[in-house]
Amino acid sequence: MVRRTLDSPDAIKHLVDSFYEKVQADPLVGPIFTEVAQVDWSHHLPKMYAFWESIILGNNAYDGHPFRPHLLVNQKHTLTSDHFQRWLALFSETLSEQFTGETAEQVQQRATQIAMVWSQKLDYLNNDAYMEG
Repeated sequence: MVRRTLDSPDAIKHLVDSFYEKVQADPLVGPIFTEVAQVDWSHHLPKMYAFWESIILGNNAYDGHPFRPHLLVNQKHTLTSDHFQRWLALFSETLSEQFTGETAEQVQQRATQIAMVWSQKLDYLNNDAYMEG
Protein backbone atom coordinates (compact mmCIF):
# COMPACT_ATOMS: atom_id res chain seq x y z
CA MET A 1 0.00 0.00 0.00
CA VAL A 2 1.32 3.42 -0.94
CA ARG A 3 1.33 5.83 1.97
CA ARG A 4 0.26 9.35 1.15
CA THR A 5 0.69 12.76 2.71
CA LEU A 6 -2.04 14.17 4.91
CA ASP A 7 -2.47 17.49 3.16
CA SER A 8 -5.95 17.79 1.68
CA PRO A 9 -9.62 17.38 2.56
CA ASP A 10 -9.63 14.19 0.47
CA ALA A 11 -6.73 12.70 2.45
CA ILE A 12 -8.41 13.65 5.73
CA LYS A 13 -11.67 12.06 4.60
CA HIS A 14 -9.73 8.88 3.79
CA LEU A 15 -8.10 8.92 7.25
CA VAL A 16 -11.40 9.43 9.06
CA ASP A 17 -13.27 6.80 7.02
CA SER A 18 -10.50 4.22 7.43
CA PHE A 19 -10.20 4.93 11.15
CA TYR A 20 -13.92 4.64 11.85
CA GLU A 21 -14.10 1.36 9.92
CA LYS A 22 -11.60 0.03 12.49
CA VAL A 23 -13.55 1.60 15.37
CA GLN A 24 -16.84 0.03 14.33
CA ALA A 25 -15.23 -3.42 14.12
CA ASP A 26 -13.41 -3.10 17.45
CA PRO A 27 -14.86 -5.18 20.32
CA LEU A 28 -13.95 -2.58 23.01
CA VAL A 29 -14.83 0.79 21.48
CA GLY A 30 -17.17 -0.30 18.68
CA PRO A 31 -20.14 -0.91 21.02
CA ILE A 32 -19.62 2.50 22.65
CA PHE A 33 -20.23 4.13 19.26
CA THR A 34 -22.91 1.79 17.92
CA GLU A 35 -24.89 0.79 21.02
CA VAL A 36 -24.28 3.42 23.72
CA ALA A 37 -23.96 6.58 21.61
CA GLN A 38 -26.00 5.10 18.73
CA VAL A 39 -23.93 7.17 16.33
CA ASP A 40 -25.59 8.26 13.11
CA TRP A 41 -22.55 7.83 10.88
CA SER A 42 -24.00 10.00 8.09
CA HIS A 43 -24.03 12.87 10.60
CA HIS A 44 -20.91 11.96 12.62
CA LEU A 45 -18.41 11.45 9.80
CA PRO A 46 -18.82 14.93 8.22
CA LYS A 47 -18.28 16.42 11.70
CA MET A 48 -15.09 14.40 12.05
CA TYR A 49 -13.90 15.50 8.59
CA ALA A 50 -14.41 19.12 9.69
CA PHE A 51 -12.77 18.55 13.09
CA TRP A 52 -9.60 17.05 11.62
CA GLU A 53 -9.53 19.57 8.73
CA SER A 54 -9.54 22.35 11.31
CA ILE A 55 -6.60 20.76 13.11
CA ILE A 56 -4.62 19.68 10.05
CA LEU A 57 -5.40 22.36 7.48
CA GLY A 58 -6.25 25.18 9.88
CA ASN A 59 -9.35 26.01 7.88
CA ASN A 60 -11.79 26.42 10.80
CA ALA A 61 -14.19 23.94 9.19
CA TYR A 62 -15.27 22.63 12.59
CA ASP A 63 -17.63 24.61 14.76
CA GLY A 64 -18.60 22.83 17.92
CA HIS A 65 -17.67 21.49 21.31
CA PRO A 66 -15.84 18.21 20.71
CA PHE A 67 -15.62 17.15 24.37
CA ARG A 68 -19.34 17.57 25.14
CA PRO A 69 -20.60 14.43 23.32
CA HIS A 70 -18.06 12.38 25.28
CA LEU A 71 -19.48 13.74 28.54
CA LEU A 72 -22.97 12.68 27.44
CA VAL A 73 -21.82 9.19 26.48
CA ASN A 74 -19.93 8.93 29.76
CA GLN A 75 -23.20 9.52 31.65
CA LYS A 76 -24.63 6.39 30.00
CA HIS A 77 -21.48 4.25 30.05
CA THR A 78 -18.31 5.12 31.95
CA LEU A 79 -15.48 5.88 29.56
CA THR A 80 -12.12 4.69 30.90
CA SER A 81 -8.49 5.16 29.97
CA ASP A 82 -8.71 1.74 28.25
CA HIS A 83 -11.27 3.17 25.82
CA PHE A 84 -9.04 6.14 25.01
CA GLN A 85 -5.93 3.96 24.69
CA ARG A 86 -7.76 1.72 22.21
CA TRP A 87 -9.08 4.76 20.30
CA LEU A 88 -5.52 6.09 20.08
CA ALA A 89 -4.09 2.70 19.08
CA LEU A 90 -6.60 2.39 16.23
CA PHE A 91 -5.97 5.98 15.15
CA SER A 92 -2.18 5.50 15.27
CA GLU A 93 -2.44 2.24 13.33
CA THR A 94 -4.53 3.92 10.63
CA LEU A 95 -2.12 6.85 10.39
CA SER A 96 1.02 4.72 10.15
CA GLU A 97 -0.49 2.29 7.63
CA GLN A 98 -1.72 4.93 5.22
CA PHE A 99 0.13 8.21 5.75
CA THR A 100 3.65 9.54 5.88
CA GLY A 101 5.37 12.86 6.45
CA GLU A 102 5.64 15.61 8.99
CA THR A 103 1.91 16.38 9.04
CA ALA A 104 1.10 12.75 9.90
CA GLU A 105 3.59 12.95 12.78
CA GLN A 106 2.00 16.18 14.03
CA VAL A 107 -1.47 14.64 13.81
CA GLN A 108 -0.22 11.65 15.81
CA GLN A 109 1.01 14.01 18.53
CA ARG A 110 -2.28 15.90 18.55
CA ALA A 111 -4.34 12.70 18.75
CA THR A 112 -2.18 11.54 21.65
CA GLN A 113 -2.78 14.85 23.46
CA ILE A 114 -6.53 14.65 22.87
CA ALA A 115 -6.72 11.07 24.15
CA MET A 116 -4.66 11.89 27.26
CA VAL A 117 -6.48 15.09 28.20
CA TRP A 118 -9.98 13.75 27.61
CA SER A 119 -9.17 10.53 29.44
CA GLN A 120 -7.85 12.53 32.42
CA LYS A 121 -10.90 14.82 32.46
CA LEU A 122 -13.33 11.91 32.45
CA ASP A 123 -11.27 9.98 34.99
CA TYR A 124 -11.47 13.00 37.28
CA LEU A 125 -15.22 13.30 36.79
CA ASN A 126 -15.79 9.57 37.24
CA ASN A 127 -13.62 9.18 40.34
CA ASP A 128 -12.14 12.14 42.15
CA ALA A 129 -15.08 14.52 41.87
CA TYR A 130 -17.51 12.01 43.40
CA MET A 131 -15.13 11.09 46.22
CA GLU A 132 -14.90 14.74 47.30
CA GLY A 133 -18.69 15.23 47.36
